[in-house]
Amino acid sequence: MSQQQQQQRNWFARHKVLTAAGAIVAVVVIGAAVGGGGDESPGTAAKQEQPAKQGGDKKAPESDAPKAPEKKVVTIDGDGDFEVGGDVKPGLYRSTGNKDAGCYWERAKDASAETDSILANDNVTGTSYVEIKASDKLFKSSGCGTWEAVDAKAKGTPGTTLKGDGGMFKVGVDIAPGTYKSTGNKDAECYWERSKDASHGTDSILANDNVTGTAIVKVGASDAYFKSSGCGDWKKTG
Repeated sequence: MSQQQQQQRNWFARHKVLTAAGAIVAVVVIGAAVGGGGDESPGTAAKQEQPAKQGGDKKAPESDAPKAPEKKVVTIDGDGDFEVGGDVKPGLYRSTGNKDAGCYWERAKDASAETDSILANDNVTGTSYVEIKASDKLFKSSGCGTWEAVDAKAKGTPGTTLKGDGGMFKVGVDIAPGTYKSTGNKDAECYWERSKDASHGTDSILANDNVTGTAIVKVGASDAYFKSSGCGDWKKTG
């Protein structure tokens, strides 16, 4: 290798070292420029301004705040004899889910258990409503679902189709007024009834029938209840 080539190689070797040293100096200078500009510490410079909280200093709701007491539903057991005014209060009651006429209830004027003491009674499949009056002395229930007190003025979402063995339906709550049709009834086993109240006395019946074949009934807006037992399902037609 000639002396000129050796000198040229040494110059490039020195140049590389100088270039690296220059890069280090440049980084130091840039870092100083970025870090400078005031007496704020690095931690202060890195902080960002936080947006002000809206709505003031609202406190989270207390988890242990007292809750309003839930209204207790008045009920009557499905089996037993109950004195009106003592064991049960007068009012409108409903029992649901009864099968195969296995539910029997009775309103009585005394506890003699004689036939003439019975004010009203029924064997129920499906749902039943009964109005227990203040003048009644005894209410009997056997094989029924639990009776629950209901608000006589309560509103609901009335349906337009009804189970033919569904029992009693409250007009304006369970059933919408209108004309209903039931088909395929055999051997007069279908019984329907429109009534003005739930006392179940003979004077509460507005109209009724035992049907073979097709039955068509107009349920009026002023009717209180519609009863169906042993019928084909009812559909609203008008």
